[in-house]
Amino acid sequence: MWTIFIVKIMKKLYSLLFLAVASMSFGQTIYSENFGTPTGSTTVANYVAGTSPATFQNSAPIVYTGTTGATSVRITSPSSGYTGFSAGGNIFLSATTNVGHFFQVDGINTSAYSAANLQMSFGYNTSSTTTAQLTVEQSTNGGTTWTPITFTPTGSGWTLVTVTGGQIPSSSTLSLRFTQPSTAAVPLSAQFRIDDLKIYNYNASCTLVLASATTACDAITSGIDTYTATIPYTGAGSGSYVITPSAGTVGGDNPNTVAAGNITISGITEGTGITVNITNGVCSYSATITAPECKPVNALPFIEPFNYTVGSALGAQQTWSNANSGDDISVVSGDLSYTGLTSSGNSISFSGAGKECHAPFTATTATDGTLFASFLVNVTDYSNVTTDLTEAYFAVLTDGVASNFKGRLFIKKNGSQYQLGLTSGTSTTNYDPTLFNVGDTVLVVLGYDFTANSLKAWFNPNLASLTASSTPNLTDTPTTAIATLGGFLLRQDQSTSTPSITVDELRIATTIGGLLNTNEVAAISGLKVYPNPVSNGVLHIESDVNSEKNVAIYDVLGKQVLNATTSQNMLNISSLTAGVYMVQITEEGKTATKKLVIE
Repeated sequence: MWTIFIVKIMKKLYSLLFLAVASMSFGQTIYSENFGTPTGSTTVANYVAGTSPATFQNSAPIVYTGTTGATSVRITSPSSGYTGFSAGGNIFLSATTNVGHFFQVDGINTSAYSAANLQMSFGYNTSSTTTAQLTVEQSTNGGTTWTPITFTPTGSGWTLVTVTGGQIPSSSTLSLRFTQPSTAAVPLSAQFRIDDLKIYNYNASCTLVLASATTACDAITSGIDTYTATIPYTGAGSGSYVITPSAGTVGGDNPNTVAAGNITISGITEGTGITVNITNGVCSYSATITAPECKPVNALPFIEPFNYTVGSALGAQQTWSNANSGDDISVVSGDLSYTGLTSSGNSISFSGAGKECHAPFTATTATDGTLFASFLVNVTDYSNVTTDLTEAYFAVLTDGVASNFKGRLFIKKNGSQYQLGLTSGTSTTNYDPTLFNVGDTVLVVLGYDFTANSLKAWFNPNLASLTASSTPNLTDTPTTAIATLGGFLLRQDQSTSTPSITVDELRIATTIGGLLNTNEVAAISGLKVYPNPVSNGVLHIESDVNSEKNVAIYDVLGKQVLNATTSQNMLNISSLTAGVYMVQITEEGKTATKKLVIE
């Protein structure tokens, strides 16, 4: 019988390849350590207190010790040349002055396995196989007594040492110790290093092999969707496999009866990475699945008031995706304000190094003619950037792929102030001479003319008179004309180059008039739209003329949700749910656009 245990949770993601990490064929990994990635030579005591990846992989109950001030973890001479080498940090012992120095691991639990099946392997680097080697020992009583473990190096340089069954005991308190040779036969130039230490249970009956897996979204919507993971396998066909995913429902081929096939885990909720454990008697395998994303492309016009929960990560929202690692761009309370522009929702803040956040939008090309993006920016603190003229870029237009930068907005420290620059390349001297102060709110409008191959930037323009032909503060002519624009990215550069920045009211459209609250608002004299936010289902719209008005309302994805004509200066919008909308008002041939919040 195919026994299945399921724990259900839920989330969503893009159709991407991901890695299924399985234990080695014929065995179950009990303990594994690749020694992380140190930033430099670090003593064991200091490395224990480090932060991932610059620390040991394992924490309590595993304990690492070494000769005080001597035994160290190093990044130099990284492991190579054997199956499974990690090429990161390694334990270093030198024969020059370190006779008797050691590295020790305590707290390994092998009690559930037979000593006959327990094996150990480690990457080993020695300058010579003809001289004395490291002493390797095990203890089951906290180091009161030690028993030697024999091994034979297979060559100089990095090799993989395997200690077969019978030498590693079954114990809940297993310790391992690697000690510097104490014989004069070791030359002073000798160095010894270890990496990729592993203890595993070996059994010839464990034949299942898991291959790299794929994921596919069950749907791609602005809501919370689900995805399916598919894990190919071979080497099955008999036994009593128990498949236990941390979320989702098991399906596909049954490894108890099908020798080679695909295990599927379906119904996994968007954004949830899962683990899949598979056991068969003494054999155990696991697959760690990093969730992809299934977020939709944002429709134009794209309106982003950052109306999200304060403290949440921008990359966790349906309209944005994280493009790399580091600390989050976060949602903060409050709005930035600018004359002629109505703000609502919240805003976002970032500083120094960290994640990039990318918002893909409907691809625009020469057929569309132009593309414009506007947003408010306020540098709130420049104290982390101590060197004058330090520059970084923080806002980027992409072609829809987060890593394909097409236009970059730079910021450069200038004394206690800063300047803004523009380029289609990777660096720029194209800076506007205007000096902005910390605390200033600046309206930035970026534009690209596909026909003229011209990238433009306006800083603090007059919204009542701004048009596509208005003289920009900066222009840039790309060496190669931009074929497609389809994404906006916010970037955190380095801890000493990106100041603390708040961004608000991002709008992207194919025309200047398509940006909310631009000069079109002033096109209808005396226009008033209130209350805003509206909570009673009635929207009042007044103007100096107060003639018949056509009112079209769009949601944040650009879908028209209401279209009506009114001459009563009010409109019933009780059918609309709470959220942020764009209201387009036309009166006597003039059109104005405003943002509306419904509570």
